[in-house]
Parts: sequence; C-alpha cells; structure tokens
Amino acid sequence: MAKKSIIFYEERNFQGRSYECNSDSSDLSSYFNRCNSIKVENGNWILYEHPNYRGNQYFLRKGEYPDFQQWMGYNDSIRSCRLTPQHRGPFRLKVYEREDYKGQMMEFTEDCPHVHEQFRYNDIHSCQVHDGYWMFYEEPNYRGRQYYLRPGEYRRYTEWGAANPRIGSFRRVQFLH
Repeated sequence: MAKKSIIFYEERNFQGRSYECNSDSSDLSSYFNRCNSIKVENGNWILYEHPNYRGNQYFLRKGEYPDFQQWMGYNDSIRSCRLTPQHRGPFRLKVYEREDYKGQMMEFTEDCPHVHEQFRYNDIHSCQVHDGYWMFYEEPNYRGRQYYLRPGEYRRYTEWGAANPRIGSFRRVQFLH
C-alpha cells in the first residue's frame, strides 16, 4: 500500500517553501507561514484553518490544488491536518430537525446534494453517525463551509463545529484509490 502523504506549499502553483506530511498533525505552524497550494499524493485528508483541528475544515482527495480557492479555502491559513480512515462502507446517518434527536428524523445511506429537497428542512440541529464518515456542507451541491463527522452522536450542531444549523448538502467520505 502506498504511503499516505500531502505536500503543503507556501506559494501558488506549488512554489516556495514546502512541507510533506504523512500523518495527523495538530500544529503545522512551525513548517510554513501560509498555504497557497497543495498536492495530495495519497489518501484523503481533512485540513483545518487553526491548530488542534479547529476552524474552517476542508476535505481533500488525491490530486493537485494550485491555489486555495481550488479546495474552497477562505484564506491561505492551514494549521492542522488529519488523515481520514479508509472506510469503504457501509454508510448510515440519521439527521434531526431539532436538538437532542427530536422532531422530524430521516436516515441516509447515500450522498445528499440538496438537503431541503430530501428532508424538507433547511436546518439540521442534531444527528447520529452510525456507519462511515461524512462531510456536511453549509450550501447545496457540496459548497460552502465544511464539517467532518466521525461515527458518534451529535446532540447539537455546535458539536460538529458549526455556528448555525444550516446544512445544504452532505456526502460520504469514501476511500478512493
């Protein structure tokens, strides 16, 4: 199996100082000042705007990202990263319209590009991730702020790092070769 690695570059188009990482890192601050391009050599990664896996989150698969807009970045700040598990399935997620698993509930096993069309609600206040790993997106069609969810219970949206319950879409984090 290939070594999992990601290479961060300070400048756009893979220029300037670089740092190669092959495992979770809670603080990348000492390796580079800013991040304007990335090459994902192998694996799936979650990048965080702040140290200790906090702030805006970005999911990247194998590929080249010549500037931060390519990974839907809001700025050139990447300060921690996490390698995602190689989960191939099954996937199962329950979403709720109210906190503490109350109100309307719907179960999903597939990606959802438009939450309102499927769930009839614009907000998800709580959820239970039974199987797999998922990314929530603030806007439909996998756009906007991203939130990485591992298996577990999330009694309110703040537990997955959101400032509000607005979720427009979500997808499974699948391991691809």
